[in-house]
Amino acid sequence: MAADTHRVIETVWRMEAPRLIASLARIVRDVGTAEELAQDALVAALEQWPESGVPDKPGAWLMGTAKHRAFDLLRRRKRLDRKHEELGRELEIQQAAAPDLDAGLDDHIGDDMLRLVFTACHPVLPTEARVALTLRVLGGLSTEEIARAFLIGVPTAAQRIVRAKRTLAEARVPYEVPSRDELPARLASVLEVIYLIFNEGYAATAGEDWVRPGLCEDALRLGRILAGLLPAESEVHGLVALMEIQASRLRARTGPDGQPVLLLDQDRGRWDHLLISRGLAALDRAERLGGALGTYTLQAEIAACHARAPTAGDTDWERIATLYDALAQIAPSPVVELNRAVAVGMAFGPAAGLELVDALRAEPSLRSYHLLPSVRGDLLRKLGRFAEASAEFERAAGLTQNARERALLVERAAVCARRVQLGGA
Repeated sequence: MAADTHRVIETVWRMEAPRLIASLARIVRDVGTAEELAQDALVAALEQWPESGVPDKPGAWLMGTAKHRAFDLLRRRKRLDRKHEELGRELEIQQAAAPDLDAGLDDHIGDDMLRLVFTACHPVLPTEARVALTLRVLGGLSTEEIARAFLIGVPTAAQRIVRAKRTLAEARVPYEVPSRDELPARLASVLEVIYLIFNEGYAATAGEDWVRPGLCEDALRLGRILAGLLPAESEVHGLVALMEIQASRLRARTGPDGQPVLLLDQDRGRWDHLLISRGLAALDRAERLGGALGTYTLQAEIAACHARAPTAGDTDWERIATLYDALAQIAPSPVVELNRAVAVGMAFGPAAGLELVDALRAEPSLRSYHLLPSVRGDLLRKLGRFAEASAEFERAAGLTQNARERALLVERAAVCARRVQLGGA
């Protein structure tokens, strides 16, 4: 019974932590303190719920507990600072802290979670620290998940998060909406954060679930708010388009028992055509704004190629390969090259794709990246080299931290091994 309650608490925490931390940060004006208060509420739930039962509204219980502790903290701080002359000084502080109606008119975000994104993406932090911290406090990702998202070690990810919170506290960065003039400087990091959160929901790096729709929904909501905030920024619309189109496949990405269903095997009748329409409309807005296509708009173009194809066989893989060529020019990375190899393999044959993949095998950042052997295994399978393909799928299974994905890769390895036993290469 206690184990079941703990699983419920873990699920509730995953869902509610980002909103909880964002709301607390507005009260205490410090991201690190907000996260500590949220953790205190989690500990209280772990202590009380096994005995009292899970509340009818567990998210509200956590929020109420955390806010009560936040107000206690603020009252303690006031008592510690109180002096005989405090009355006059406190009046000045209250006046200084009172809402500025003129400034309030420029508070155009009106959303705690998005405000938290911009705070965590303050220019006082290096870009990688901004992204890691926001993924932690807003996306609810563990340090291990963040490390895998960045293809870095867990200690490195942990150091980035700790240093980021310390830097924000030492610099006394206010928890506030940046002015419109400051928004562009933080936009690149904000877009990266939102998309990394979406990606973790679309293909979970670890755990028992292949997808985490809640993270996708949070990322989409933030992206849509941002598009309303910055309607003239083409890349914001490009990111929204990309997420809308990819989110349209979520229902088709899992089978009846939660097992993964790969893109080419999906029932396209289960795709959400409303989301596809929204995504294509956002892509059209991004393109009509003019200028060179950015990384998110190019990726949205690639996603649109899949969305527009009635069947997997109708996919315009040559155009996708061309789009990846363009993406590699403006945002070169080993992962982009791996994706380009997949497209080339589909457009021009598995041998052409395998040649590109083999050129990436010595890339240090991909040594622990399970999709490299997974892609290579698929290309080898198509070439009839089943023994080699089986070994690659086994290697990929050993590298992934997602239980559903591991099971899929083990099964693909077994299928190739059976082909070898039947006389295949």
